[in-house]
Amino acid sequence: MDPNTVKSTLSNLAFGNVMAAAARDYQKELLEQNKAQTSSSVNQEVDLDELMDDPELEKLHADRIAALKKEAEKREAWKKKGHGEYREITEGDFLGEVTSSERVICHFYHNEFYRCKIMDKHLKSLAPDHVDTKFIKLDAENAPFFVAKLAVKTLPCVILFRQGIAVDRLIGFQDLGGKDDFTTKTLEGLLIKKGIINEKRDEDDENDESHENSSRRVRSSVVAGSDSD
Repeated sequence: MDPNTVKSTLSNLAFGNVMAAAARDYQKELLEQNKAQTSSSVNQEVDLDELMDDPELEKLHADRIAALKKEAEKREAWKKKGHGEYREITEGDFLGEVTSSERVICHFYHNEFYRCKIMDKHLKSLAPDHVDTKFIKLDAENAPFFVAKLAVKTLPCVILFRQGIAVDRLIGFQDLGGKDDFTTKTLEGLLIKKGIINEKRDEDDENDESHENSSRRVRSSVVAGSDSD
């Protein structure tokens, strides 16, 4: 046989052996991957079954439901007291309004004052977002007794009440940069700083944080259970 032909035949056989080995290795790797995926799926099913019967998870869920129910009851009670909207009251209503809620913001205004209208706009925007604080307004011209009693001399005058006691006030726009173009966010930040409203948190953020905390505790429980096995 021609030496070149023999050499070519041997090379082809060697290449064929290499390809066959590679094919076997590839099939082996596929089988191992399928086996790992099947095992992972079974473990996930087992973990889910365990979690569904996990007493700690059930307690977390029950606690969350109870907290949501309590919060809903509080919001309903606040709304019955006039929270959640920016309302006008009369002088005769004043004492009852400021003493019936823990935190009250009362705007003493004048119908013809442009800056009072600006303050109205911002307070009206904030009231629905801060249901735990009552937002009201009182026409200073029609409330001479309380204007004198509270020494209201400059309008707009926003008086902050806590437990029926006047604890602070905004006189004109001097705490808001002294200009008419301040934003609702600026007023909100000032009221938060004075402690008369709470910083508003987005409900989705609260739910995500609650879910993350629950997940961490559940994962810790599962890991602890695995160690004990």
